[in-house]
Amino acid sequence: MLRARILTAIVLIPVIVLVVHLGGWAFLILLGLLFSLAEMEFCHLVAQDGFRPQIVFGLLTVWLFLLDAQYPDLGLLRPSLTAVVLGSLTWQIFHRQGSPVADWGLTVVGGLYLGLGASFLLLLRNLPEGEWWTMTAVPSIMLADTGAFAVGKMWGRRRMAPSLSPKKTWEGYLAGVVTGGLLTAGLAALWRLGAGPEAAIGARHGLWLGLLIAVLAPLGDLAVSMVKRQVGAKDSSHLFPGHGGALDRVDSVIWAAIIGYYYVLLCAHP
Repeated sequence: MLRARILTAIVLIPVIVLVVHLGGWAFLILLGLLFSLAEMEFCHLVAQDGFRPQIVFGLLTVWLFLLDAQYPDLGLLRPSLTAVVLGSLTWQIFHRQGSPVADWGLTVVGGLYLGLGASFLLLLRNLPEGEWWTMTAVPSIMLADTGAFAVGKMWGRRRMAPSLSPKKTWEGYLAGVVTGGLLTAGLAALWRLGAGPEAAIGARHGLWLGLLIAVLAPLGDLAVSMVKRQVGAKDSSHLFPGHGGALDRVDSVIWAAIIGYYYVLLCAHP
């Protein structure tokens, strides 16, 4: 398992870094593919519990948010989201099976949550110095997870959320906060060398951003764990060997992107 995780990371990390660097259409397409897969995994997960969300409407919602983030001047969000909500409701009215109200709710909420999260990654990348902020916020949760895993495995005793994620401990969580803050500060200081001395990014912002993400972003992981535990699944899929599925990979990244975006707006560029 560990070997598979390492090999998958070796393959994926350079690709992701390259696409973040390119930005534009390359980043839009990567996010569209990744979050489309995550939406399909979400629909397949809840289908294991007897629900029937409509994947097509969920995918439309994901792409609607991405296109609106990339081209806000087109004004796509309100009319298109209205069409998706009313269209998915109409579908359930004429195709009632099982729990049509719950199916409609899951169709809308799944696409809304994942589409909103995907759009914030794009919004973060499109900010001034967005390449550097993206390559700080996204790795930040991974750095925190690494610290939490290492300490939790060796010294973890107090279970954090045993009914959702039995292996998570408070000792690991606190270690993740510390390592997330410190290592993200170092990462941001490194990126400043590439961004230039006038760049807003730096160790101080990296520290505070890393702490915020390490404290709050694990809620994204617990949210997806809540869905998986309800249906009795360990991973959302086996797409990425050793890492689970696309939904497993974006669960905390969504929160990291939202926190990163608003941190830059409110604290780094007042």
